[in-house]
Amino acid sequence: MNRSMIVASNTLNQLQKQLDIISNNMANVETNGYKKREVTFTDLLFQQFNNQLNPNNEIGRNTALGIRLGAGAKMAQSQMLLTQGSLKETKRPLDVAFTKENQFLKVLTSDNGQNEVRYTRDGNLSVSPVGKNEVMLVNSSGYPVLDENNKMITFPANAESYTITSDGRLLVKQNNGQTNAYNLGVIAVNKPQFLEQYGDNLIGLPKNGVAGTNVLTNLVGAGRNNISIQQGALEGSNVDLGQEMTELINVQREYQFQSRTITISDQMMGLVNGLR
Repeated sequence: MNRSMIVASNTLNQLQKQLDIISNNMANVETNGYKKREVTFTDLLFQQFNNQLNPNNEIGRNTALGIRLGAGAKMAQSQMLLTQGSLKETKRPLDVAFTKENQFLKVLTSDNGQNEVRYTRDGNLSVSPVGKNEVMLVNSSGYPVLDENNKMITFPANAESYTITSDGRLLVKQNNGQTNAYNLGVIAVNKPQFLEQYGDNLIGLPKNGVAGTNVLTNLVGAGRNNISIQQGALEGSNVDLGQEMTELINVQREYQFQSRTITISDQMMGLVNGLR
C-alpha cells in the first residue's frame, strides 16, 4: 500500500465518524432539549524531508523548507453546543423549559446495576406510582427526577395542582389544601467539552472521570437565584436541519474524493506491476 492510500484510508475513517455525528444530530431534530455536536478536524503527524542543501538559495520562498508528507486528517474534537433551542408553549403544568443555555435537570439512571446521576434539558415531566398512595416525579424516559440533594422527589398521589417557579421550586397542592415544596436538582455546565452524551437524551461526566476541572456546578443555596425555568413550555432541539444537510453533502463529497484517491492509487500500482 503506497502513501496516498494510507492517507486516504486514515481520513476516510475519521470522515465516517463525522457522518455518524451528523446523522445523530439529524435524527434528534425533534427531540426536546437535545444539544447538537459539532466536529473539528486537524492534521495527523507529518514527515519532513529536508532536501534543500543550501537554504540560502531559497531566499524569498513563502513556504516552509523541505517536503512535508502528511498522514491524513483526524477528528480533533466533537463538542456539544449549548445554544438555546426554540421554546414551545404547552400549558401543561409539568412541562418545563430552561431559558438559560447551560442549565440541566438531574435524573437518576441505572448503568450495569449501578446508579448514576445524569443530566437532561428535556422538561417533559410526569408522575409515576411508587406505592399505593404515593407517586414519583420522572422524566419522559421514566427516570426519577432528583432534588438538589440527589434524592428522588416523591409525594402523595392526591395532588390537585402543580406549580413550578422560575427558580426551580416544585409546589404540589393536595386536595386537602396542604402544599408540599421541593427544590428541583439543577446544575450549570461550565465546560461542556468534558461531558459525554448517553442514550435517552442524557449527558454526564465520562466514566473514567475528569480530574481537576470545574466542569459543572450544583445550583444550591444562593446559587438557585441563577436558575431560570419557564413552566408550561418545552425547549426544542438546537439542530438546524438545513445546516446539517449542507454539512452532510460536504462530508459526502470529501468521502467520495478520498475513495477516488484510493481507486486511482490502486490503478497506478496495477500499471507499475504490469511493466515488463
